[in-house]
Amino acid sequence: MPMNKLPENTSAPQAHKSDDAIRSQVRQDYARVAQGGGAGGCCGPAPSCCGDAPELNIQTLVSLRLGYSQVDLDLMPDGADMGLGCGNPSAIAALRPGEVVADLGAGGGIDAFLAAREVGATGRVIGIDMTPDMVSKARHHAEQGGFSNVEFRLGEIEYLPLADASVDVILSNCVINLSPDKPQVFREAFRVLKPGGRLAISDVVATAELPPEWRDDPQLHSGCMAGAARIEELEAMLATAGFSRITIQPKDQSREFIRDWAPGRGVEAYLVAATIEAVKPLASAYTHCS
Repeated sequence: MPMNKLPENTSAPQAHKSDDAIRSQVRQDYARVAQGGGAGGCCGPAPSCCGDAPELNIQTLVSLRLGYSQVDLDLMPDGADMGLGCGNPSAIAALRPGEVVADLGAGGGIDAFLAAREVGATGRVIGIDMTPDMVSKARHHAEQGGFSNVEFRLGEIEYLPLADASVDVILSNCVINLSPDKPQVFREAFRVLKPGGRLAISDVVATAELPPEWRDDPQLHSGCMAGAARIEELEAMLATAGFSRITIQPKDQSREFIRDWAPGRGVEAYLVAATIEAVKPLASAYTHCS
């Protein structure tokens, strides 16, 4: 969810915001994105980052950079691709017909709709977002596209509106970094996954310690930068939640588009997009407290 896609009127930095204040800020920022009808494209005021392809619109160029194919984008209802991710989690999910999928932070619904095609009529996809305007937008896109096996629910990813052991696969695209309580997100993911269920996540991770002033910058937080965790921290969180077969794969080429999220700030020296995969063991009984 790149920062240069967010409205310019986010509040000034405030030192050591509470978890609730961070959630409120993120909710407000993405409500404005939803109300505005889209994010506005990778280039912001500077078209030079889009290269020499005027036949493609800016939103398409953003999504192609993130790993979606033109075929993927052509299948989307108008407006479902809001350019708010940092990868394509469906590409690593190996979804199968009949599976139940949860998409955490579903936004306009692009990843949920791609998953819906993979799981087919016998499968089901549940998109979850904490912003009412985003949920309304995604529901409209589902109706527009005729996706009868997709539903969208309002909820926070720290407290998922899903039953225990009810989901085969969890997707998420550049959302978990926004949470001020990532261990709770992973505990919830573990709770709702069936034994043998798996995570397929695209997100932003920190490769170096971020400057302290960035951590308290609300625009950098809503822009998916200030809340990024180190790879070793994420591995520890996932292991503590009970996951096995944890793999976090940084994508160094992503620094090129991350640079555009906050031009001139040097964020690409500290941050990189990554794929995050893990499995809930088959023999595991859920014993972690939320």
